[in-house]
Amino acid sequence: MEYLFTLTYLLPADDCEVDALIERLGAAGCDDVLMGSGLAGRLALEFCREAESAQAALFSALGDIKRLIPGARLVEASPDYVGLSDIADLVGVSRQNMRKLMLTHAATFPLAVHEGSASFWHLAEVLSWLQAKGGYVLKQPMIEVARVAQHVNTHKESQRIGPLKTELLVLIG
Repeated sequence: MEYLFTLTYLLPADDCEVDALIERLGAAGCDDVLMGSGLAGRLALEFCREAESAQAALFSALGDIKRLIPGARLVEASPDYVGLSDIADLVGVSRQNMRKLMLTHAATFPLAVHEGSASFWHLAEVLSWLQAKGGYVLKQPMIEVARVAQHVNTHKESQRIGPLKTELLVLIG
């Protein structure tokens, strides 16, 4: 099955020449990726990878980049962090409809990762909630990729900040 996802990296200062990276990826057989470099020192890689599972697709792409650009640091795997407009677009409803759904089902709608003028959620949690609610046509590969991307991002962040104290785990439980 084909899985669509994006990996965004911070490139090392001594290995950020985009044309050279394109050649390196092509020579290594990574012909299932489109590259974008909007911000200096950042590289977004959009994959359309054939694999037996979403996890196998993402993990193989992560491994390829680690091998080919060893100093690159993963910023984000996506789709994961999304706003209401993103969710609405993926589900095929208006943003207003998605907001109404969120407000009407506030007790069960997934908690936002961040609430504020721009709130965002983990896509996998919202898609799973919508799937359980019923009435929405959701593509299984998208749900699988979103779930794996959430795991990758959560693991990356937990590695970055270190383990929590047991007492804190009990408090936030």
